[in-house]
Amino acid sequence: MFLSFVLRFVSEYTTKGMTVNIPALCFGGKNILAPMVRVGTLPMRLLALDFGADIVYCEELIDIKMLQCKRVINEVLETVDFVAPNERVVFRTCERERDCVVFQMGSADAERALAVAKLVENDVAGIDINMGCPKEYSTKGGMGAALLSDPDKIECILSTLVKGICKPVTCKIRILSSLEDTIRLVKRIEKTGVAAIAVHGRKKEERPQHPVHCEVIKAISEAVTIPVIANGGSHDFIKEYTDIEAFQQATGASSVMIARAAMWNPSIFRREGLCPLKEVMQAYIKYAVRYDNHYTNTKYCLCQMLREQLESTEGKKLHAAQSTQEICEVFEMGHFYEETTAILEAKKVLKAKTQDDDDQMEDTDVIKMSVRFDKRDYPPQITPKMYLLEWCRKEKHPQPVYETVQRSLDKLFCSVVTVAEQKYRSTLWDKSKKLAEQAAAIVCLRTLGLPEGKLNEGENHLINKRKRENQELLNNKEHEDDLLVEAAHKRAHVTERTSDFSSTEVPR
Repeated sequence: MFLSFVLRFVSEYTTKGMTVNIPALCFGGKNILAPMVRVGTLPMRLLALDFGADIVYCEELIDIKMLQCKRVINEVLETVDFVAPNERVVFRTCERERDCVVFQMGSADAERALAVAKLVENDVAGIDINMGCPKEYSTKGGMGAALLSDPDKIECILSTLVKGICKPVTCKIRILSSLEDTIRLVKRIEKTGVAAIAVHGRKKEERPQHPVHCEVIKAISEAVTIPVIANGGSHDFIKEYTDIEAFQQATGASSVMIARAAMWNPSIFRREGLCPLKEVMQAYIKYAVRYDNHYTNTKYCLCQMLREQLESTEGKKLHAAQSTQEICEVFEMGHFYEETTAILEAKKVLKAKTQDDDDQMEDTDVIKMSVRFDKRDYPPQITPKMYLLEWCRKEKHPQPVYETVQRSLDKLFCSVVTVAEQKYRSTLWDKSKKLAEQAAAIVCLRTLGLPEGKLNEGENHLINKRKRENQELLNNKEHEDDLLVEAAHKRAHVTERTSDFSSTEVPR
């Protein structure tokens, strides 16, 4: 049934008259961290992956807030941040989770949803639309579970996303008041071309204490051909790893999505069994410090893990903590905090000084490109500098002048070349003066629309020139050799005649 979804590449196929994106991300046979508000931030997602989760969903993020964000590369943390106008980080991700994180958004508008998806799609593995959250902050804008009463809007949003982006699209729903309505809805969703449907096996008015309707999820699994992800089993089923499979069998689902059981102890994904809670919490704190998670979010997640232990001495200290450092001290991790923050501060200083060096190289009259010189792209003994010099001679310009500086902190080089009173440089710093100068020459040549001597540029006039010069040298050498041979022959002939004369007897 799910064979087509096991493929590990992105392509398209047509079935039942509809075009479906076959995702690079497989949703069959997976254990998945559910999207959870205030819980599904980067530290929790990475910790879940450490313990064995196959896919992780971020917390629901509202489309309008995301559209106000600017994508920023955080070189200190080595993350990609989506930063709001007030400098608050709305979404943070990193290379580690790039191929397994699904971005969940709250949206009630197809065009806004597509705009957000395009904003983040290069940094995530998939896009999900929240259609199941019953909380007011989601439903009041027509999002979350409010969408369940508007199938036309559901179809519009999902179809727009499937057609508009290359990454797989999923949605997360709750079951409707009747099985027939639920089956009708999921079949309509399937026709949009989504990669999978996550189903929370409760109605929108039901809460965790109500039993999960496994039979409804099973009916959905039998009604559609795409993977169904079962959700809602933490209260009734999932207490340890082996329970995940039991919940999957009870629902007939392709995969299982875990929320509260993972919030309480993310090592629920660990095949070998649960880890001691203190170890789990310390591992979480390490990620929170390493990725500069706001202390209020860190504190909230740790409180969810402690649960009934919140009234313990440790729980009371955690509740009183007012900074990340104080949280670390509660869990005997003060030394780790000091070491890690010192490393991050050193990176910030390095970045600031690097920026200062970059500023020193700034000149509004300099034409800049982000290029490097790779000698593998060029024939032997042919370089961009040679091409630039040749062009300057041909155009009767003064020869290029290179000014190269070395950055003090990392010892890298940057060069500015001046040609016909215009300056050019690469924005990338190189490990040697020669490489930096070649990069500057490339910027100049590309700006002027001139060949730079690369292998893929076709006929190379400098190579031809070299061949002619080499041929001339060879011809001259052969001519010189001929002259030397001729002279040697003459000397040998003279010597032979002299010898003959010396050996002739004089008559007596």
